[in-house]
Amino acid sequence: MNDKKNKILIVDDEEDLCEIIQFNLNGEGYDTDVASSAEAVLKMDLGQYKLILLDVMMGQISGFKLADIMRKELKLSTPIIFITAKTTENDLLTGFSLGADDYITKPFSIKELTARVKAVLSRSKSQDYQPDQVLKIEDVELNFNKKELIIKGQAVSLTRKEFEILNLLMSNTDRIFSREEILRTVWEDDIIVTDRTVDVHISRLRKKMNEHGEYLKNKAGYGYCFDYS
Repeated sequence: MNDKKNKILIVDDEEDLCEIIQFNLNGEGYDTDVASSAEAVLKMDLGQYKLILLDVMMGQISGFKLADIMRKELKLSTPIIFITAKTTENDLLTGFSLGADDYITKPFSIKELTARVKAVLSRSKSQDYQPDQVLKIEDVELNFNKKELIIKGQAVSLTRKEFEILNLLMSNTDRIFSREEILRTVWEDDIIVTDRTVDVHISRLRKKMNEHGEYLKNKAGYGYCFDYS
């Protein structure tokens, strides 16, 4: 029986690949839908999905552009795994800066894809919090129910990874985290990312936090911390 709680949307303009992915994920018990273009996706009810598998190179609206729309305009926090043949470091950083939870390069094995899907869904489930649980330091507040950053009463939209990094640093104000520690904690061991990925996310967080971004400090090259002193 398919698990309605783990409904997955597959977005790719390669029909044969979509059929293979859908067949195998359905066999694992997931409930899957397929869309062949970003234009089709934007007409769908995306709130029903627990995960989106998204191809990068598609038609007029690329996967990167679609992800940007989903994060910034639709305020969608659903985990995204990019599926693409684009493999440069800049491509990876672009994907993660847009709020991707993982990045799989073509060609890939179905076994690898299934493992990554399970890992992302498992992390997403483990991050469910009790309603109205918040973490507040000075004027900076994290609302775990809404997955929002709130500064002086104003909500600030964060990607999933930005939220997790800020949560890690705010929950451990007595610690300095190296880039490697942040990678292991936030991305775990199931994807390959670089130290530069952490820097990109911290930079984006600082901009979104405006003057409060100065709380995110890099201590003498040792790593990052949340220091509001």
